Amino acid sequence: MRNVSRNAGTLVPAASRLVAGTTIDGVALRRLNMHPDHRGCFTEVFQQSWDTCITPVQWSVVQSHARVFRGVHLHRRHDEYFSVLQGRATVGLRDIRPWSPTRDCWVMYELSGADLACVTFPVGVLHGWYFHEDTLHLQAVSEAYVDYGKDDNWGCVWSDPALEIPWPIIGEPIVTQRASDFPTLGALLDALGEWKSVL
Repeated sequence: MRNVSRNAGTLVPAASRLVAGTTIDGVALRRLNMHPDHRGCFTEVFQQSWDTCITPVQWSVVQSHARVFRGVHLHRRHDEYFSVLQGRATVGLRDIRPWSPTRDCWVMYELSGADLACVTFPVGVLHGWYFHEDTLHLQAVSEAYVDYGKDDNWGCVWSDPALEIPWPIIGEPIVTQRASDFPTLGALLDALGEWKSVL
């Protein structure tokens, strides 16, 4: 059964789309070409020839329950890819790269397994995702998890108003203790300085 959302009292297929915010330099939403037939559906999720910021070295499949929030994270050494395969998620991004022409801009996407798309984003972009229902997503990084450590595993608390991202969250989301203890955006920026030792 296709995921649906309510629009003016009617049911419409859930669409993957930009919901709010400003386009961020290096971030892309790419619709994935689904090829359904009587057997099911075939979809290419990545091609090296696509114009994306990422050269993946690790792919992961992640399951999340409804109301789970993952993030808000920051990495200075790897790019990422995110695609919802089943379910629905909101992806929020904020650009804090000192050199970026879109520094301090934010953007929010909604991704649905009923309308396959992917979001790719480069190093230095804060990122978090909220799952509206039980969801399965595909994630890739350009640096394997075994190769990065605490020195590049930053974060800030998801609910900090300074992020300016209008998360569509009702009530308290399910987060890890670590995410609950993340600092504010201001404290994170202070800790990073002007990224004197950069990428």
